[in-house]
Amino acid sequence: MRPFFVGAVESCLHFSYRSITEQIMSLEPGVFLDIGSVDQGDLDRVRLETAISAWQWHDRTSRDQAAARIKDAQVVVSNKCFVGDAEMSSAPELKLIVIAATGTNVVDLEAARRNRVTVCNSVDYGTASVTQHVITLMLNLLTSQPFYRDRVMAGDWSRAEQFCLMDMPIREVAGLNLGVIGYGVLGKSVARMAKALGMNVLVAERRGRKPRPDHLAFEDVVAHADVLTIHCPLTDETRGLFDRAMMQRMKRNAVLINTARGGIVVEEDLVSCLHDGIIAGAAVDVLTVEPPPEDHVLLAKDIPNLIVTPHNAWASKSARQALLDQIAATIRAFERGQPVNRVI
Repeated sequence: MRPFFVGAVESCLHFSYRSITEQIMSLEPGVFLDIGSVDQGDLDRVRLETAISAWQWHDRTSRDQAAARIKDAQVVVSNKCFVGDAEMSSAPELKLIVIAATGTNVVDLEAARRNRVTVCNSVDYGTASVTQHVITLMLNLLTSQPFYRDRVMAGDWSRAEQFCLMDMPIREVAGLNLGVIGYGVLGKSVARMAKALGMNVLVAERRGRKPRPDHLAFEDVVAHADVLTIHCPLTDETRGLFDRAMMQRMKRNAVLINTARGGIVVEEDLVSCLHDGIIAGAAVDVLTVEPPPEDHVLLAKDIPNLIVTPHNAWASKSARQALLDQIAATIRAFERGQPVNRVI
């Protein structure tokens, strides 16, 4: 015969386990509106699949499809599909929105507050991927390698009068100044790698503010950097930050790299500055409209010393797997009543 306290403890444990299980099972269904923008069929979804007992998966969702698809959901995951007041109002059981990205502009946060929906984002999953992308863009700009490749394919090397082509700039990175605009996780990671290459790192304070320790005035960094890399969020303060007037403050042989958000750089001004030789080169991984129309100003074929990559700095397989696993952990934390990465 078992002692009474053993049976009592087992009953308590069974009750606790059952309560937790019921709480987890109550968060269903989950709807992932655009998992195709994260998983191309090459990732392990097990952790995410088991975070909720019932899922509806959509590779992509247009704005006019969203309301119908989330109407019964308690958990919604979105990367780039907008979830606004109309969508939330159509989903009376909605409790949690997880953004499969760091930026929060895909959710109407005020509407989420009114509807008492918790919103969590995803952070730091792509640090290594973005860092190596920035360094790759920087080295390509400083050595002109993509442009030399174009000339080789066009036959310029075959027609050369000597054994090599070297009439476009090839600069050594050691000793150059890297200016970092936005010194969060990504900015710090890029700075560490740049230091390993022998660069001097200049960290910019926010424009118009007194520099904190280890920071320099924004204008001073812009004026002295050989390479400027942007890692700040897109806000009212940073929108259009790099216009023609700001780029005219840069060295004429400096290059600009933007892997943050397209709206931080005025695209038309960037084109004119490259054509006019105001700056020596630029690389962007982000545009104001994505995907861009074929006639987008930065896709013109005659822009000198410009590299455009298709918003894939973050997209290594390791980073995308980390993102899915983080979403699963975020859902489980919410189920425990301990939300993480909470925006509201």
